[in-house]
Formats: sequence, C-alpha cells, structure tokens
Amino acid sequence: MSIDIFMDDQTLLLEIGQRLSARRVVLDLTQAELAKEAGVSKRTVERIEAGESTQTATLIRILRVLQLLINLDAMLPATGPRPMDLLKLQGKTRQRASSKKRRVQTEKDWSWGDET
Repeated sequence: MSIDIFMDDQTLLLEIGQRLSARRVVLDLTQAELAKEAGVSKRTVERIEAGESTQTATLIRILRVLQLLINLDAMLPATGPRPMDLLKLQGKTRQRASSKKRRVQTEKDWSWGDET
C-alpha cells in the first residue's frame, strides 16, 4: 500500500507498523532482539507493528536499530531561507516569524467608483 495524504491516522499507523515489521524480518531480527537492541520492551515492538501509537523517542530507537534513521533526513529536510528572503535580509538570518497582519477596511478605503 502506498502512503498518501488521504489516509486516516489509524490506517497510516498500521502501514508504518507493517513496514517496520517487514524491515525487521529482512534484517533477520525477532521482535525480542529488536526490543533488546532498541532498549524497549517486546510488547512495545508488538504494539508498534500492530499499528498502535508510540512515543517519538521510541520510534527513533527502533528506526536506528532497523537502519532507517537516515530516512528521516529525506522525510524532514532542513529548510533554508528562500532566495527572495536572502535578498531582503542581505545575508542576515531571520530571528522571528512575522504575524499575518490583516488590514481593516474602512469607509475611506473604498468607493463606489462614481465619485469624481
């Protein structure tokens, strides 16, 4: 199954669990061996492979043992400044995110177009 944006959370967790299980089998690891190397309980590995939720730190430990941690870089690439921002900032880095300011429209800001 391919992961897409229309999957609900439970289906996505199940797909991730199945993929982790398949990777574990390819590496010829039992659930107990994976749990021991990752420093988690065997029951935690069973729950993750069954599609249940887990803590991010636990997932990272398991990804490390399954040699999948490098894939996080592709999933969450570092973001840099946009080219236009570089021109505006002239080499400086932004320190804060700006809020979206909405201009309040007043009667003076618009006209019917028939005034001369």
